[in-house]
Amino acid sequence: MGEMTDKLKAAANKTAGSVKDAVGDMTDNERLQAEGKAQKAKGDVQDVTGTVKGKLGNDI
Repeated sequence: MGEMTDKLKAAANKTAGSVKDAVGDMTDNERLQAEGKAQKAKGDVQDVTGTVKGKLGNDI
């Protein structure tokens, strides 16, 4: 995957994670909150991966 693909997936995961986290908070659903936090963290990792690929080139 290239830099842009990783960045787009990161944005999607961060958005979905934020929604899950917020809904879990509003409904007192700890499991949903945890899933949201984990999905946001996954998005953060994908964002860093995309940045590294951008700096090093898409050949990696």
